[in-house]
Amino acid sequence: MNPSIELGGQLGFWTLAPFACMLLAVAIMPLACGRWFERNLNKGIVAFVLGVPTVVYLVVRFGSLGLENAAHTAQEYVQFIILLFALFTISGGIYVAGNLVATPKTNLGFLAIGAVVASFIGTMGASMVLIRPLLRANSERTHLKHTVVFFIFTVSNVGGLLTPLGDPPLFLGFLRGVPFTWTFRLWAEWLLATALLLVAYLMFELCYYRKEPAPARRIDAADYVPMRLKGGVNMLLLALVIVTVLFSGPLAQAGEAIRFPFVRELVLVVLAVLSLVIGPKDPRTSNLFSWHPIIEVAVLFAGIFATMIPALALLQAHGASIGLSHPWHYFWTTGGLSAFLDNAPTYLAFTSVAQGQVGVDTVGALISTDLIARLGFSPADFLKAISCGAVMLGAMTYIGNAPNFAVKSIAERSGLRMPSFFGYLGYSVVILVPIFVIITAVFFL
Repeated sequence: MNPSIELGGQLGFWTLAPFACMLLAVAIMPLACGRWFERNLNKGIVAFVLGVPTVVYLVVRFGSLGLENAAHTAQEYVQFIILLFALFTISGGIYVAGNLVATPKTNLGFLAIGAVVASFIGTMGASMVLIRPLLRANSERTHLKHTVVFFIFTVSNVGGLLTPLGDPPLFLGFLRGVPFTWTFRLWAEWLLATALLLVAYLMFELCYYRKEPAPARRIDAADYVPMRLKGGVNMLLLALVIVTVLFSGPLAQAGEAIRFPFVRELVLVVLAVLSLVIGPKDPRTSNLFSWHPIIEVAVLFAGIFATMIPALALLQAHGASIGLSHPWHYFWTTGGLSAFLDNAPTYLAFTSVAQGQVGVDTVGALISTDLIARLGFSPADFLKAISCGAVMLGAMTYIGNAPNFAVKSIAERSGLRMPSFFGYLGYSVVILVPIFVIITAVFFL
């Protein structure tokens, strides 16, 4: 039996409490004690106090079963954070010089380009490369908050739907047998969601741009500097990250041969270190590069990964009783939990539920398009819904996807006052929910 399912069958629902407290801490502490919680050390204290007792309880109470689940989660966390670390570090050495005039056309172009690039250098890579020039271009604007929120929606989430490089859940699916090119079949879902987001953004942007004071527009136009790219060697290193991910299978086999499961991660760390050693220093200086955002992501998600072990185990053990029978059920349940759980393990939990429902042993087998008569759908219908739900609805909160928090952190360190956890959730409900209803009606009913 799957160790997570076995553990979930023995856990009480009270074990969800640490995870609920972790979510509440992320949501409430920035409002209740913002200065204290701003420090990564204090975030680490919260993650430690909630995460470590959870893991200790599982190991002490359930012995080898608890240890196996904790070790498996720790391995996934290492894979998750090192990929993000490599993308963050290398992209931080790429500087898009210049200062464009922040017209609606310019800002729309940033979002559109980011939505395409995100699938090939990852939502984290695209976010880190583009957020700083976007903030710089809009530095004279008085209305900027909505642009960063839509940037998170589009570049940090929806844009990553087309390849396993784009978003961590698709990367985990790739590691478990989903062909690299399979996600290209999601192009129609990606295109419609992206188009709707860009149209919605343009409506907001035109409204806010009309409110911009004339002096701000004049200063913005006077500060125009053409764009050019610095740190070309890091572009090569990003390409090598892509190659490394493409060769995950052979690297995993090599790791099994030498009994070291992190060969791919070691290569990624080497590429990140090379970026720091041989890459030019000026781009990082110009980017005001700081380790604070990735440390914040690493600390908070360590607590989230630890406390959500019981949550995911309970979900996998009792998921079949939820009554999921149609693709749209999977889209909304995967997406709804991805907004508050991390979307990568949530993807794995619901692919496990789908595997049991359609009667296959691996995630890779869910790509089959053969119709299952008793269900009226093919396994691929469920996998598409799970993939879209995990990637798209990860945009619903700051904690749904790691780049969300990184972009928020960079924007705030540049002096922009970003929406609170609940303020951002308000944007999501008003803007994203109607878009996802349309996606459901077109593709998953």
